[in-house]
Amino acid sequence: MVVLSRVLLLALVFLVASATLVHAKGKTPAPEEEGDEGDEGDDLVAEKGGKKQLEVGEVTYDARSLMINGRRKLFFSGSIHYPRSTVEMWPDLLKKAKLGGLNVIETYVFWNLHEPVKGKFNFEGNADVVKFIRLVQEHKMYVTLRVGPFIQAEWNHGGLPYWLREEPDIIFRSDNPSYKHHMETFVTKIIAMMKHEKLFAPQGGPIILAQIENEYTHVQLAYKELGNSYIQWAANMALSQNAGVPWIMCKQKDAPDPVINTCNGRHCGDTFTGPNKPHKPTLWTENWTAQYRVFGDPPSQRSAEDIAFSVARFFSKDGTLTNYYMYHGGTNFGRTSAIFTTTRYYDEAPLDEYGLQREPKWGHLKDLHRALNLCKKPFFAGTPGVQRLGKETEARFYERPGTDICVAFLANNHSTIETTVNWRGQEYFLPPHSISILPDCKTVVFNSQQIVSQHNSRNFVRSKAANKFNWERFSEPIPTTVQIPVNHKSPQELYHLLKDATDYGWFTSSLELGPYDLPMKESIRPVLRIPSLGHAMSVFVNGEFVGTEHGSHAEKGFVFERPVTFKQGVNHISLLCMTVGLPDSGAYMEHRYAGPRTVTVLGLNTGTIDLSQNGWGHRVGLNGENLQVFTKKGAQKVQWTKAAGKGRALTWYKANFEAPEGKDPVAIRMAGMGKGMIWVNGKSIGRHWMSFLSPLGQPTQSEYHIPRAFIEPGENFLVVLEEQEADPKDIEILTVNRDTICAISTEMHPPHVKSWERKGGELKTVGPVSGASAQLMCPNLKKIVGVDFASFGTPEGMCGAYKPGKCDSPATRKVVEEHCLGQTSCAVPVDPRLFFKADPCPDINIKTLAIQVTCAF
Repeated sequence: MVVLSRVLLLALVFLVASATLVHAKGKTPAPEEEGDEGDEGDDLVAEKGGKKQLEVGEVTYDARSLMINGRRKLFFSGSIHYPRSTVEMWPDLLKKAKLGGLNVIETYVFWNLHEPVKGKFNFEGNADVVKFIRLVQEHKMYVTLRVGPFIQAEWNHGGLPYWLREEPDIIFRSDNPSYKHHMETFVTKIIAMMKHEKLFAPQGGPIILAQIENEYTHVQLAYKELGNSYIQWAANMALSQNAGVPWIMCKQKDAPDPVINTCNGRHCGDTFTGPNKPHKPTLWTENWTAQYRVFGDPPSQRSAEDIAFSVARFFSKDGTLTNYYMYHGGTNFGRTSAIFTTTRYYDEAPLDEYGLQREPKWGHLKDLHRALNLCKKPFFAGTPGVQRLGKETEARFYERPGTDICVAFLANNHSTIETTVNWRGQEYFLPPHSISILPDCKTVVFNSQQIVSQHNSRNFVRSKAANKFNWERFSEPIPTTVQIPVNHKSPQELYHLLKDATDYGWFTSSLELGPYDLPMKESIRPVLRIPSLGHAMSVFVNGEFVGTEHGSHAEKGFVFERPVTFKQGVNHISLLCMTVGLPDSGAYMEHRYAGPRTVTVLGLNTGTIDLSQNGWGHRVGLNGENLQVFTKKGAQKVQWTKAAGKGRALTWYKANFEAPEGKDPVAIRMAGMGKGMIWVNGKSIGRHWMSFLSPLGQPTQSEYHIPRAFIEPGENFLVVLEEQEADPKDIEILTVNRDTICAISTEMHPPHVKSWERKGGELKTVGPVSGASAQLMCPNLKKIVGVDFASFGTPEGMCGAYKPGKCDSPATRKVVEEHCLGQTSCAVPVDPRLFFKADPCPDINIKTLAIQVTCAF
């Protein structure tokens, strides 16, 4: 969102980028590569009956770009991971991606999703990668398939199946025979599947690039020579698959030829050292649209302006493919998130967790894509150049001498000061940290810092139908050595014990104390001390809850230390040890460990007692998990009681709820709860963790997505496993919308980029070019039903929180209502004559129009 004080700095537009164009070698690109289309046009070819389809065929490359059938293209790509949404959501997500100007979808292949048990494969439901890829092609977009099979991706175990960890003598991601065997077997299966389904571009499918490994540079040195030989082997193994499309390695400077090394990061136009061979193109595989969150994190975001600046710079420096990571982050359902990672993933992407368009990020990037598409002809036909315009300003351009073929990027690299530059005899205003795009080296059609697209605000609305809960609860039995007898001398390592089948493992032991062992003074109490390698632990003594402790993403380990009450005779110690996802990055992942290291009791008359070798019982999972009480059938196997007040730690809660009204996405707000998991109709929507507060004193995530596909008409079954003492009375079912939309425009804003097109090799206007206007469009064909705010003058704040400034026209609301009420979309001219008979604040040279409206059916 843009704060209006900054809007006043934005008068025209205009920035820079850079390029070193290398002409295509080998096959001469077709003349059509320099086409005149301003959007998707040259990605499509006519088929029989005049119906246009995605152009597919031979994929080649040279130093300048990737080519499809010898035709150069600009590629605007977005990451959408098929298992992080439901099958029912895929069409809408892909439709919005296409409307946003994308022509490529990038996805990983998730090994542990597809082969959770060695030799047993799953490609059903939202694991149906073939169906997803076909759907991408139906939406006339290409695919980059990141096979990995190590993917990181903040996904559990970086995509590697747990069973791989227990293969004899294995060392992940190194020149290790066992790992290479299993990796090659899986890669071969995936590539063979894609070939069989004819999904590679030369076969008529949409896949134009494939990726092997993932950011291996980060760990390569740890493996020394075995790392160097492994990366060579991985590249050769991938090439031997004969996929028929180029292979890439991201962040891999030594990617073996002909594999293309690509950039990941926020500002690859400045940080990428470039292809490692002169015949390879400049590609950007991860442009981070925000920052993924882990539990305990405060909010984080990345502005639309900064993303647009980075993309414009990258394309001005020979870039021809950028991929937004993520374009839609989605949801880490069940136990799929990596260590301490939130259930919500990259919610700040252009499409938020619920698949709603986050404005202005979605719209501003759409405008950027159109602006860059207007530049295709000079991009590929011109010769690059750069000219310094000032200390912090520059022009980068592509031009064919003696013709009108020319594109320029005017850049102001200063982060806080706007400026005016003279470029070829004409002055251009440049806001701070901005790039203006001039597809004909004369006309500004886009500026990265000046947003013309609308803004919106997300609303969570309490469902009228769904919140009539009658909560019941069932307390998980606390086992002792009677139920879980001693089966090992010391506490076992937690990863090995659980084998990623559950988050939960019980450790039981006992301690017999005589009357002289216990402290005599009331001021002295025994203390239980348990250093742990992570991730979390709840402690019970004689069936009573003592407390809980946990680590963090930054420091997985912790020390549990609490006073406890012992009795004479036998005392039972029960530890519920927990994982919160498996690690997804770093070297030697197969040698990571979790769980208690030692167990000691301090403060006894007999001194400190070390129970680490006392004999321990172990059991995997909770009783409720084993009985599947989160299903209607399983819930009948235990006795439930009415939930009144705060429940004991480690309690299951259940209730029924009616399907929420309407068609908007659905969420559950876990107010009053601590930590655990949530199921709807037997399907896990992920981990909740409300008690792990950020430094700002708030939970990192309060609302959890319930996909509409999980919800049945009529009554639905909700189960919550709560690890801590809590009361479910404040839990709410919500519907989610972005029906609050806003527009901000100044008198100096330029026309929208859609006012131009390229025809006959020339940049031309599309009809009469109007002046600045505030444009609004409701989502899903809803109509504007109310004007919440309208001010012309010096309004302050941002979408969802506007207020009038010192200069304000009382007529603004009436003007906006006349233009917009009852309409699906509207445009309000930024014309002072509409708002003032006599200007009450002539000292304000540039006035701003800010509008906020509500959309509804």
